[in-house]
Amino acid sequence: MTEQLTIARLGHRGDGVADTPAGPVFVPYALPGETVTVEPVAGHPDRRHLDHVDKPSHERAIPICKHFGQCGGCALQHWSLAEYHLWKRGLVAEALSAAGLVAPIEPLIDAHGQGRRRAVLHARRGTKDLLEVGFTAPRAHHIVAIDSCPILAPGLNGAIAAAWAIAEILKPADKPLDIQVTATDSGMDVDVRGSGPLNSGRTTALAGVAEKHKLARITRHGELVAQDAQPLLKIGRAQVPLPPGAFLQATAAGEATLARLVLDHVGNSKRVADLFCGIGPFALRMAERARVSAADSEASAIKALERAAANTSGLKPVQAQARDLFRRPFMAAELKGFDAVVFDPPRQGAEAQARELVKSAVPVVIAVSCDATTFARDARILLDGGYKLVSVTPVDQFRYSFHVEMVGKFER
Repeated sequence: MTEQLTIARLGHRGDGVADTPAGPVFVPYALPGETVTVEPVAGHPDRRHLDHVDKPSHERAIPICKHFGQCGGCALQHWSLAEYHLWKRGLVAEALSAAGLVAPIEPLIDAHGQGRRRAVLHARRGTKDLLEVGFTAPRAHHIVAIDSCPILAPGLNGAIAAAWAIAEILKPADKPLDIQVTATDSGMDVDVRGSGPLNSGRTTALAGVAEKHKLARITRHGELVAQDAQPLLKIGRAQVPLPPGAFLQATAAGEATLARLVLDHVGNSKRVADLFCGIGPFALRMAERARVSAADSEASAIKALERAAANTSGLKPVQAQARDLFRRPFMAAELKGFDAVVFDPPRQGAEAQARELVKSAVPVVIAVSCDATTFARDARILLDGGYKLVSVTPVDQFRYSFHVEMVGKFER
């Protein structure tokens, strides 16, 4: 049974929201001001399927991808970029306001650049035992088979074809394969997960795929299958040898933008801690002018950072350690003598570390976050402990999604 609704605003996940007597109703792919015809979603009384846009918004745009609406990778290709950017900055403002935080919010920086330099494609046997390789559908587990993706960087040209070839060899059955492809300076780096142990025949076949598709390396759960070249990434002056499946910022422009903001906020600090440092996108750049102590839970990332620092001339000392900062944050006593601390945690934030920072005398803290809610929570801890939130800069490297990065500077 269909009904007609008027969309009042956009929700935090990019869905249109209609206010009804029964409460808010969420309609994916609908925009503020639109009148839409919708259908119910079984088991979800507050959600509707969009059936037809009866009165479109003048802000509605033509999606750039033929898979938009079926593939769950993008939520907002149908909206003008100008309005989308304002909404995304507003997500940060709303999260800070909800936590009672007041701070200058800078204009959002568009850091899409050339596009995403890493992607995780999924593969499984679908209906009628047909192989499907692509991304998951919106709010669902089934895979939408794709043959192109316009938000990927040029360095991932051929990634989808390579993923299909890998899936044809590994023939996923009960559980899907995850095929992570990363664009590096040496070519595409592929790590496959979910395949189970490989026999000699499949190992040989995968090596053939690597050669045909010009992959720098292919690994299974981090174990080497075939390598034509060491995957490298230039960070500042350094060349970093990437561990299999290494975490990178989603776009090269995103990494460069975040690093520039961090360096600006660190200023002339002589001794800096970089916590949740990964392979060192901030640490290696900061080491060009400051002594750096870096820590991350991923031992392989720390090893890569150490190798890069050791092989790069002109850097100040970099001390790196593998450490679970959720269970073992840097204690106040360990933070003595640091001029600044940078932390860039996963989505769960850095609550334990923030609680130790407020016990310290560190004068400057730079918080980088990919989650506005946990950023606001950690900021509240820092402010209650005596810091002032000087500024927040939203950064968009996840174009067409509801994800937003931000960089905040705190001072005592």
